[in-house]
Amino acid sequence: MLLGADDVKNQYFGDINDYRKYGLLRALCGDELSLAVCWMLTADDGKNDGKRRGYLDEPNRYRPPDPTLFDFLHKTVRRDGVRDVRRIESSGLLGDAVFHSELLTDNRDQRREYFQSAMQCVSGRDLLFFDPDNGLEVKSIPAGKRGSCKYLYCAELAAAWRAGHSVLVYQHFPRVNRRRYLRELAAETTAAIGARRMVAASTSHVAFLLLPQSAHERMLERGLSRAEARWSAEFQMDDYVAPMLTSTGCGEGS
Repeated sequence: MLLGADDVKNQYFGDINDYRKYGLLRALCGDELSLAVCWMLTADDGKNDGKRRGYLDEPNRYRPPDPTLFDFLHKTVRRDGVRDVRRIESSGLLGDAVFHSELLTDNRDQRREYFQSAMQCVSGRDLLFFDPDNGLEVKSIPAGKRGSCKYLYCAELAAAWRAGHSVLVYQHFPRVNRRRYLRELAAETTAAIGARRMVAASTSHVAFLLLPQSAHERMLERGLSRAEARWSAEFQMDDYVAPMLTSTGCGEGS
């Protein structure tokens, strides 16, 4: 299924997490790394979410980290009244990124086809960003069950890692101690895919989980330095190194 503006969850477009997300991607990649985005778009659920756009009315506070991006989102959302991920795709603000924009459902067969298509679309790109509604899998919702479209599963993450991509994943925080949660999640995830480290860029509600391939490590270090310089007021950065972590595998502590 292809992206349609009327039937996918575009209600989040342009909110504060979108601004931070796009800004982080721009900082990480710079002009060194090629980017692919797998939106993991899901059907509109009718909920009245995605109202966190008040930051657009506070340019003195929020514009400095990335003025070009802020101005684009302000114009698109406030002046044009548009909320559609295709606007960021066509803006050029994410460089020559490629985008996998098909609709993801709870159906297990459709999900398998979705990720096969996604891996073909993003082939050869350095950094692959997965943008699920909720984040990494939880044990209570196996693939194919209702609500599974909101999660990225360990096998899918591992396939992206084996294909040579460094991976960034959106993760919503559950209602638990966040430092402990990130430490346990880092242990599970690095053990499951064989990564050496995980870097978490966290806000009060979400985290962006970076799993760097050794081939991209130096470039991503420069990208992380740019992100810290620009976005220190928005993100807390934590670096989890695999030898310091113990776990039984992806998703076990979710």
